[in-house]
Amino acid sequence: MDSLGSFPMATPKETNATKVPAIAHPLAEQPSEIASNIAYHARYSPHFSPLKFDPEQAYYAAAESVLDLLIQRWNETYLHFHKIDPKQTYYLSMEYLQGRALTNAIGNLGVSGAYADALNKLGHELEEIVEQEKDAALGNGGLGRLASCFLDSMATLNLPAWGYGLRYRYGLFKQRISKEGQEEVAEDWLEKFSPWEVVRHDIVYPIRFFGHVEISPTGSRKWVGGEIIQALAYDVPIPGYKTKNTISLRLWEAKASAEDFDLFQFNEGQYESASQLHSRAQQICAVLYPGDATENGKMLRLKQQFFLCSASLQDIIMRFKERRSGNMAWKWSEFPSKVAVQLNDTHPTLAIPELMRLLMDDEGLGWDEAWDVTTSTVAYTNHTVLPEALEKWPQAIMYKLLPRHMEIIEEIDKRFMAMIRSSLNGMESKLPAMQILDSSNPLKPVVQMANLCVVSSHTVNGVAQLHSDILKSELFADYFSIWPTKFQNKTNGITPRRWIRFCSPKLSDIITKWLKTDEWITNLDLLSGLRQFAGNEELHAEWASAKMANKHRLAQYVLHVTGVAIDPDSLFDIQVKRIHEYKRQLLNILGTIYRYKKLKEMTVEARKKMTSRTVMIGGKAFATYTNAKRIIKLVNDVGAVVNNDPEVNNYLKVVFIPNYNVSVAEMLIPGSELSQHISTAGMEASGTSNMKFSLNGCIIIGTLDGANVEIREEIGEDNFFLFGAKADEVPGLRKEREKGLFNPDPRFEEAKQFIRSGAFGSYDYNPLLDSLEGDSGYGRGDYFLVGHDFPSYIEAQSSVDEAYKDRRRWLKMSILSTAGSGKFSSDRTISQYAKDIWDITACPVP
Repeated sequence: MDSLGSFPMATPKETNATKVPAIAHPLAEQPSEIASNIAYHARYSPHFSPLKFDPEQAYYAAAESVLDLLIQRWNETYLHFHKIDPKQTYYLSMEYLQGRALTNAIGNLGVSGAYADALNKLGHELEEIVEQEKDAALGNGGLGRLASCFLDSMATLNLPAWGYGLRYRYGLFKQRISKEGQEEVAEDWLEKFSPWEVVRHDIVYPIRFFGHVEISPTGSRKWVGGEIIQALAYDVPIPGYKTKNTISLRLWEAKASAEDFDLFQFNEGQYESASQLHSRAQQICAVLYPGDATENGKMLRLKQQFFLCSASLQDIIMRFKERRSGNMAWKWSEFPSKVAVQLNDTHPTLAIPELMRLLMDDEGLGWDEAWDVTTSTVAYTNHTVLPEALEKWPQAIMYKLLPRHMEIIEEIDKRFMAMIRSSLNGMESKLPAMQILDSSNPLKPVVQMANLCVVSSHTVNGVAQLHSDILKSELFADYFSIWPTKFQNKTNGITPRRWIRFCSPKLSDIITKWLKTDEWITNLDLLSGLRQFAGNEELHAEWASAKMANKHRLAQYVLHVTGVAIDPDSLFDIQVKRIHEYKRQLLNILGTIYRYKKLKEMTVEARKKMTSRTVMIGGKAFATYTNAKRIIKLVNDVGAVVNNDPEVNNYLKVVFIPNYNVSVAEMLIPGSELSQHISTAGMEASGTSNMKFSLNGCIIIGTLDGANVEIREEIGEDNFFLFGAKADEVPGLRKEREKGLFNPDPRFEEAKQFIRSGAFGSYDYNPLLDSLEGDSGYGRGDYFLVGHDFPSYIEAQSSVDEAYKDRRRWLKMSILSTAGSGKFSSDRTISQYAKDIWDITACPVP
């Protein structure tokens, strides 16, 4: 063996890899050097026993090899930012649904082919190695995935930006499906370790909870006592596409220090009390969205939110001061010209009083100066009109956990109310709804976090045109009347890299061939060039071939995870998203049940004329959301009957896709042909999976809700299957229902009765079906209008069946869906944020 050593291999079939020398090539971009660098990491950065190079070991070694390249670009990026000192954006979010990093990193770095060749030299296939990576469990649904798309776009657009989040040990949960329905088990993404994060042992901040406020003789206030937890930084690199710029997602972990461990108590046998603070620290970053039905649960969620805000703001201020260390004349009024803080929904609202506290109590600013800095720095994105999602925290818990912050919030509220009373006549009657501190229920006074955000931010934006209009006309109408220029729309977008280039390479290559450029990957508007070829039969053949390859891949996946064999020649009809009554998976499965019943009643000859369909539904229900879990159970029970019915199962299959996450989406979306985005109009802020499906040439059946409205405008009304009430009709329809004026369609009653008949087993679905009954009352009265929209939904599905039979028409619609998706790039969204809200410009590494 030479002095550098060759990489030892364990099994005879991999002997070709023993010839690869284990030599460090941290900046390698050629396959032979990459192979040597991977071998080097397997040998000299070991995490496993020697003499092993199975796919798992190969994955970790390959990831560390990629990280070498990323770290160099990362360091260059932040040195450049430090030198230029541009204004920077800091994006605060409780969720980042990153998905797998390996494919994305090598794709953005432009070394996918080189890594595939290198792994071949080591006896492995890239596809197999990619499958070894676990999805980072840092998010739940659209909110977290949007944040991740935004980071990709910020890096690709060379914007000076950081993401801030929490390093959850177990994330949301891993979903298992049993005969009882959904079961939640802890996610294991950190069970071994994540090769993509770099711990920053030098970046640690103290985070205080509880305690009390001391007032000095001069009248200044200081928060003291309580308990102090340490926030430790872990950085994850976010590479831009075909650019040197690589930015950071900084995740905070909660720790207690060694001095918080009581050695005396431990030696006395009091093991649990000896490490109490360590235990409480571990709880903070254990789980995303811990149940908050109990006071302890509420306290833990608030701790998480404050922990994120305080650590991030201390970090931002430290960096701002570092860059000014040589300049004696700097002022705090310069802070907003160097720092933009974006709150992703109400979860990071505590950034507002925390920035005020840090400026006043630690930096010595007066109220007015601190308020000017804070309100010029912070902007707020609203993501929902659902009342349960607009956070309201009990004042008693806030006083207990964050006494100084409650003083600051009270002062903000007091000054806002005084401003309204003194300067705006006729607004008095609006005050109760506009207050930040809501004591309308004296037994349960709360802090309205959305109100605090609107009052304290310089800009408030919605995430689709319809949603932003609802914010201005309904949810925040009173604020809009005072501050009309404060409100903006920023329609969401998705990154074209992850959501078509990397997850559907065959279709991407076809697009590049017909457009004669691959620049559409960073300028998605160029997709409109496909419109001129939408009727071209040569393109049709290529397009159909790529879609069919994706359907075969999806069918293999479904067989692997569910045991159900599905026919790639059937129409693949998919609805994947969080399970929630407003998203109306119940409408989907009721329509499917009606379809099954009609198929059963048909003659054999009539069935043969029907469009064969595979209905796939996936998503997680929150652990305590009983009706959502009943919907999952119903989908599985329907599937068990339909899929085993020999009369019908050639024409209909029903599959629940378990443990829906980003990697599963990357399989489902390219293989989908019809996608359901069927929320009650006015309830979905935007939706982003609708954009992913449309970009991949999938036709949408949907309501005029969220971004569906804009997607339909862009792709053309003829290429969208529309049904259901419009947003402005919904309140009136609910009132009619309350008056007992709703007459259900017989088909709707038939579908419900079929469930009640026991056709899908003995489980009692009455509590679920009862939500659709009656005229009003909690959990009744069909608040989400499933019954009202059912007949138009069934008719729209009949139109789908007819369109699918006309192959030429369907392919043309598919091509036009992709061609009309240019607007829905997160590059466009982030460019608008940068210009209209953050006032930052590109800072490319030379």
